[in-house]
Amino acid sequence: MTNKFTFSFFSFCFFLMGFAQEVHFKASIKNPNTNSIFIRSGRSFNYEIKGDEKGNFESTFKAEANIYQFYDGVEYTTLFLKPGTDLSLEMDAAEFDESIVYTGVGAKENNYLAQKALSNENEELFGMMDLEKEAFYKTFEVLKEKRLAAFEAEDLDPDFKIKYKRMLLQEFLVIQQYYAQVQKTKKLNGIEAPNFTYENIAGEKVILTDFKGKYVYIDVWATWCAPCRAEIPHLKEVEKAFHDKDIVFISLSVDALKDKEKWAKMVNEKELGGVQIFADNSWNSDFVKAFEINSIPRFLLIDPNGIVLDADAARPSDKKLTKQLNELMP
Repeated sequence: MTNKFTFSFFSFCFFLMGFAQEVHFKASIKNPNTNSIFIRSGRSFNYEIKGDEKGNFESTFKAEANIYQFYDGVEYTTLFLKPGTDLSLEMDAAEFDESIVYTGVGAKENNYLAQKALSNENEELFGMMDLEKEAFYKTFEVLKEKRLAAFEAEDLDPDFKIKYKRMLLQEFLVIQQYYAQVQKTKKLNGIEAPNFTYENIAGEKVILTDFKGKYVYIDVWATWCAPCRAEIPHLKEVEKAFHDKDIVFISLSVDALKDKEKWAKMVNEKELGGVQIFADNSWNSDFVKAFEINSIPRFLLIDPNGIVLDADAARPSDKKLTKQLNELMP
């Protein structure tokens, strides 16, 4: 009797231990883009959760402590999961990043990620791209240490802090690489812009040289790029402010060909303005390669004669852009 009880008790304990190693995740999504959501980590982890007709998704699965990618078939965000996480998400896919709210075990870390996705923390760093090398790196190191210190002071899960700090350091590395790229692309200013012919959202051919006589502002982006999506509201504001001026706003997607329908769906659902076109060969498209574009978002400004004014123009969220356009088109 005692042996059976002992065996049953330990079996129950092992069952609880096994359950604790799992993640419980559920989501209530208004206006869902698809009936499936995916939790991803590189190529090694891709977990699908199917939903019902009301946009409810729920599953329990095993996942090690890590920052994952949440994908709803059209847009992306980041998630922190670890064994024992019991997380609930509420959002409206029509206002994807802006509407994310988490509750439950792990909510604090994931709400932190959601808020960081909306912040413009890197705006100051990207605003330093015109500085000389010594001045840039001196200021860069000061801002980097300041942000790292602020993050270390946050009361967050220790596993999360390890993973997020690694991601943050990678982000700083990308900004340094971007600065080096900016300095490199300055030599492209003043050249005649290479032409392109790409399809718009209606499947019609759009030729860059057809816009000669107008300024052309080109946004190189992709649907999976969170910083690109963060610029969309700002781009809409700039387009509205200069709608009666001699300028054309072109958004050039470098999404993979297999994601063309996802691109078209986002363009329609987000009511993206300007001229929306799709690069014929993603990163290997001739126009993209000519400008040595290897990170996005990237913005270009071309004058009415087809000459490159700025091969790495200010972002829509940067007040420098509005100032520059007002000076060009008073």
